[in-house]
Amino acid sequence: MIDSIEFNACFVVVSLYLSLFRESLFRESLFRGSLFRESLFRESLFRGSLLGSRMSFLSRVLSRVSLRVLLRVLLTRASASATLALLLLSVVATAEARSRPGSFADLAEKLSPSVVNIQARYAVSESKRRSGLQFEFRAPPGSQLEELFRQFREQQGQGNRQQRRRSRSQGSGFVIDSKGLIVTNNHVIDKAESILVVLQDGTKLAAEVVGRDIQTDLALLRVKHEKALPAVSWGDSNKTRVGDWVMAIGNPLGFGGSVTAGIVSARGRNIRAGPYDDFIQTDAPINRGNSGGPLFDLSGRVIGINTAIVSPSGGSIGIGFAIPSRVARTIIDQLGQHGAARRAWMGIAFQPVTEDIAQGLGWKRSRKAEGVIVTGVAPKSPAAHAGIKSGDVIVSYNRKKVTRDDRLPWMVAQTPVGKTVPVEVLRSGKRLVLSLKVARLSEERLASARQGGAQGGAEKEKSRNGVVKGEVKTTALPALGVEVVALTETLRSRNKVPRSVEGVVVVKAGIEAREKGLQRGALIREINGVKVASIAAAGRALAKAKKAGRKAVLLKISDLQGKRDLYIGVPFKAS
Repeated sequence: MIDSIEFNACFVVVSLYLSLFRESLFRESLFRGSLFRESLFRESLFRGSLLGSRMSFLSRVLSRVSLRVLLRVLLTRASASATLALLLLSVVATAEARSRPGSFADLAEKLSPSVVNIQARYAVSESKRRSGLQFEFRAPPGSQLEELFRQFREQQGQGNRQQRRRSRSQGSGFVIDSKGLIVTNNHVIDKAESILVVLQDGTKLAAEVVGRDIQTDLALLRVKHEKALPAVSWGDSNKTRVGDWVMAIGNPLGFGGSVTAGIVSARGRNIRAGPYDDFIQTDAPINRGNSGGPLFDLSGRVIGINTAIVSPSGGSIGIGFAIPSRVARTIIDQLGQHGAARRAWMGIAFQPVTEDIAQGLGWKRSRKAEGVIVTGVAPKSPAAHAGIKSGDVIVSYNRKKVTRDDRLPWMVAQTPVGKTVPVEVLRSGKRLVLSLKVARLSEERLASARQGGAQGGAEKEKSRNGVVKGEVKTTALPALGVEVVALTETLRSRNKVPRSVEGVVVVKAGIEAREKGLQRGALIREINGVKVASIAAAGRALAKAKKAGRKAVLLKISDLQGKRDLYIGVPFKAS
């Protein structure tokens, strides 16, 4: 009975040994030393370690004896515990070797045929033909100088036309479906007149755009080929950890099929590229031309799409960013089905709850600042129908906690259109759970939001310039360290302030107030949720907050037109 058990155990050990030997895993160090590196026969003791010495001896025995001798030794001299020890040793060796790849060669050879080069051709507009200073010189009619300048202008025009024909950009992509579907970045093919996809064997195929999404910088192309194309599969970026090995394949600077490797440096990076930023950061070298190429894990699955780099010189310095697969896969599926991304829409403007805002809300210092505060609600939007109001603090969405690091737009965008989800808010210190039925976010709403943001800066600057100290009598609010004026008819007329907008205008702000965001020209509209229609009302609201023991107040401010609402927390100035 015991012989049978020992034989079975030995058989398992030998099988593991042969598997390890076949995959060259014995060449990897078991303890990040040099036990099995290069040659098992020429390795010395493991830096004097007794354990290393025994392990080295064991490796030499395993390498030299035949399978028959090994079985005889194990069956005659190895106890069950020794066999178990060998079994555990093999498992440890396997795990360690897999965590530190000896080579990426097999993986690169397998995946490279699925990665393509993308050439996008553009037409240069007439207005962009010339650069630098432009001038017109008129030579005397009939002179040799006139003929010289005529020839120069013709040559310049021909050169520009040649440049127009050659104008193109290069990027990378990868086959996600053997029928010819290819993923890349939108900025690689944006506004291109024609797109060519170059396969690994040099075959050039014309591509058509199936769909693209500006917000996430993703695009889906289709090519026609007589043969099925080698496709790759999506991986799960949620399971990717900081420190994991990754490999990038792409077309950097026109050098197609380039393979680089590194690790995941960070996750959830926001590089201000759009409202749905959630990038994987990697130190795998990425350069111009890698855009749209895949970032693989060690299983050969796509966990990211290389998109951007940070570099003072334009070359890689080890800070690259990839769109995670959990983001890309959803968008690519929608592009394939509908030709466009279909995102859910909530209809609010918001900002994160900072420490200052938390203090202004009256939260205890021991309480962590979390959630987002609503600064505006679009009329007839899903949020308006749900009863969400400006000043509400959203702490959870669809039963998922909203922290300062979470990105609420992406949480909403991931929600199926038409679904009703619970939204938990804090309002005047009370918790409320509201039911929100999300709607589809249209391109018109996106364009309107972008246009509003661009106009807001000019209006804000105009509002600041329209308020000049000395026009009217100012009143000090020493608790905030500012001086204010009432919103007079003169100010309303000069700055085109709507009648519906009320508040007091800041004309002078101290250093502490400016550091918190209370600038000259700001319109204070609310103090701790109370509307301020006059200087007297502002004074009463501040006095009430002080009497209640508040150390700071929450101000709702905007420009003079009542747009671009913003909440700030301002501590009371020491008297």
